[in-house]
Amino acid sequence: SLPAKLINGGIAGLIGVTCVFPIDLAKTRLQNQQNGQRMYTSLSDCLIKTIRSEGYFGMYRGAAVNLTLVTPEKAIKLAANDFFRHHFSKDGKKLTLMKEMLAGCGAGTCQVIVTTPMEMLKIQLQDAGRIAAQKKLMAAQAQLSSSSAAGAAEPAVETRTTATQITRELLRSKGIAGLYKGLGATLLRDVPFSIVYFPLFANLNKLGQKDPNVKAPFYVSFLSGCVAGSTAAVAVNPCDVIKTRLQSLQRGVNEDTYSGILDCTKKIWKKEGPTAFFKGAYCRALVIAPLFGIAQVVYFIGIAEFLLDMLPKHRA
Repeated sequence: SLPAKLINGGIAGLIGVTCVFPIDLAKTRLQNQQNGQRMYTSLSDCLIKTIRSEGYFGMYRGAAVNLTLVTPEKAIKLAANDFFRHHFSKDGKKLTLMKEMLAGCGAGTCQVIVTTPMEMLKIQLQDAGRIAAQKKLMAAQAQLSSSSAAGAAEPAVETRTTATQITRELLRSKGIAGLYKGLGATLLRDVPFSIVYFPLFANLNKLGQKDPNVKAPFYVSFLSGCVAGSTAAVAVNPCDVIKTRLQSLQRGVNEDTYSGILDCTKKIWKKEGPTAFFKGAYCRALVIAPLFGIAQVVYFIGIAEFLLDMLPKHRA
């Protein structure tokens, strides 16, 4: 049922995000840093420096936004894919690969309603620590190179903002469109992701089914979700880099700004080279693999069905 799909998607999203959010934070910071202004060299370096400068909970900056909105996002994505697959199989025929891809396309298109503002707010909060650390480093370097210590600039103090403050400012200055900055880039990432992920998962999961009418074991669903998720994540990582750059409202010292998808693509290619489009790819794979593996296991177990079945009994 639709309520069960929505509950399953929400539970899966909450568990997954809680487990992998620090890696997602590192991915955002690695993707946003440009040549000549690098603060972090790798995933582990980013996490270590984040803990040292911002504390353990610094790794969860922006998590509240994600945890609040990931439930409707994952619910829409998974439920929409099931809806389209069911619609395309009404004739009783087996779903073709093309129809599976179309179902994934529909799911990816539907989810951006929630994904775009969620990513927009999350990225501002995740990247704030990197920008503050960069400004402090630049101030320290200026102080060392200054001939007079008295004339040296004081290190910048980070002013922490909340998702609510960012939302209010965007709505005041740009209206609802402000929260949907990068919508085109989000579609460019999420639609191909769903086109790759859902058919790949369905076909990998079938390999573990001994009988077409019997579910594959839960570990097969988990591994299928991990493999399909990481494959799709790496495949669309260039689009994710572009989306992250476009949705970042604050820039570090001497970092480029972008007017749109084409402008962003050209500047990254020209100044940072083609490899820049795969910044944070392994981080993204590490985030998406368990996230979708967990989602498929939750679907397999059917937690929502169990809860919904218990409600009438509880009332009785």
